[in-house]
Amino acid sequence: MMPAHETYDVIVIGAGAGGMTAAAVAAAEGLRVLVIEKTAFVGGTTAWSDGMVWIPANAKMKETGLADSIADAVQYLSSTVPEPANAGLRAAFLARGPEAIAYLEARTEVQLRPVKVCPDHYPERLGATSGGRVLQPAAFDGIRLGEAFARLRPPLPELMLFGGMMVDCLDIPHLCRVGKSLRSTLRVARLVSQYALQRLRWSRGTTLHLGNALAARLYASLLARRVEILCSADVEDLSIQGDRVSGVVIRHGARDRLITARRGVVLATGGFSHDAILRKRFFPAAAGLVSATDTSTTGDGIRLATTAGAALNTEATSPAYWVPASLFRRADGRRGVFPHMVTDRAKPGVIAVNAAGRRFVNEALPYHEFALAMLRDANGERDRPFYLVCDRPFLWSYGLGRIRPLTRNVRRYVAGGELIEAPDIAELAAKIGIRPAVLTATIASYNADAKEGRDPEFGRGSTIYQRHHGDAAHKPNPCVAPIVGAPFFAMRIYPADLGTAIGMKVDAQARVLREDGTPIAGLYACGNDMGSITNGNCPAPGIMLGPALTFGYIAGRHLAEGGVAAPSAARASV
Repeated sequence: MMPAHETYDVIVIGAGAGGMTAAAVAAAEGLRVLVIEKTAFVGGTTAWSDGMVWIPANAKMKETGLADSIADAVQYLSSTVPEPANAGLRAAFLARGPEAIAYLEARTEVQLRPVKVCPDHYPERLGATSGGRVLQPAAFDGIRLGEAFARLRPPLPELMLFGGMMVDCLDIPHLCRVGKSLRSTLRVARLVSQYALQRLRWSRGTTLHLGNALAARLYASLLARRVEILCSADVEDLSIQGDRVSGVVIRHGARDRLITARRGVVLATGGFSHDAILRKRFFPAAAGLVSATDTSTTGDGIRLATTAGAALNTEATSPAYWVPASLFRRADGRRGVFPHMVTDRAKPGVIAVNAAGRRFVNEALPYHEFALAMLRDANGERDRPFYLVCDRPFLWSYGLGRIRPLTRNVRRYVAGGELIEAPDIAELAAKIGIRPAVLTATIASYNADAKEGRDPEFGRGSTIYQRHHGDAAHKPNPCVAPIVGAPFFAMRIYPADLGTAIGMKVDAQARVLREDGTPIAGLYACGNDMGSITNGNCPAPGIMLGPALTFGYIAGRHLAEGGVAAPSAARASV
């Protein structure tokens, strides 16, 4: 279906969180908006994500009784993002992030709730908080989308139960207590019954959580404001009149068509995680080609912007946000990527080893830091192997990768090569190409202290962040336990990106900049098409979605104001 009009006020390229936010805000301000999405679905990588949105000093914190201030956030970012580059963008984010959330909740379908216990990644730093800065979307009933529900990108299959049921984080403890607690058993029975009724009509459960709920809420906001959404369409080029971006040339089907934008064009195509050329140019050699993002993130926004004279923000400590990930094959033959963010690494009874069979990192560190340690250990060697090693009691209690806790039969995972099993450590080492004596010594050294809940080598379990993601019921250290119960298992992990940090240079109004620092009239960027405001540092969970929503909001408001400077906001120096 082609666009209904030749001219719009605003054209947004990309239907992820940043792009849909910009479109929803512009539409809420009364502008005619067109969203162009290259895939058949809306939602982008956001629809696969945990939906965490990091916004310091947000109003939800105050309502919940949690203390925070812009001054504390400035202090925290000053220590976790020490480089001066993009300080102005960080100041704009801190000043306008709470404003963006308040606007979205008042004027769109977006509804967020504070995560009361969710520590910043470096809780020992001044200005850090133990919770509240992270917001998660409230559950959303996909039935409200009607037939458009089929256009919402489904979550990763590995994050759903029974072939299509999403689970709220708050319900996970109840799932683990089924049969042990009457309250939990009844709660889970109600959830499963609701899901069964939903499947009578829909291809998957319609009770949405996490990033899928956020994408759905933004999508519902567009539909309610009659924003046109064109899927399966490629933007071939930007139309430029004089020194201003005035529209786009699209390829939809077999024909090209010029669509004009009176106010401007917003680039929100998701970065370049799946573009081999740009990865080779910017990523370290040891990074390889594994990405946890949607495969449509191929650098379209960067290519369009640079042809219009845009400058790239390459002042990044890291070119991407990283996570350790395991690979597997789905039933239909497609390769799956499972990001090991918080579900297993910090739990007691698992260690990570390098190609030599030695530990190289505190396993309970934030995912970005863990993967950076992999890249450092690889020292430029591509495809250098790393493994998570555990025993049967750990696998049963906590799962590993996509293997869920309480999985009785793991033979299919072993047969597929995803999980390596052996009756003892020496044989396990031989199967993964490590000298048996070395891995045996590594496990023995770890176990000697783990029996007492200690990890003198790496200090695992030493911060509230690490302990939060361990097992609070395990004493004395929620992150440390010996590996002693045969059989033993190993799972190979790879450094994978969660999204790129290199993108276009923008100003505090989300306008794309030239090399000389002047804005390109009519061209905006947000999400991962925009360079990282933290220079690729990862101070907290939700550090991509927080800025994506904020600068999507900023772009939408600036476009609605006709491209003039927005009123000055509270100043913050980072």
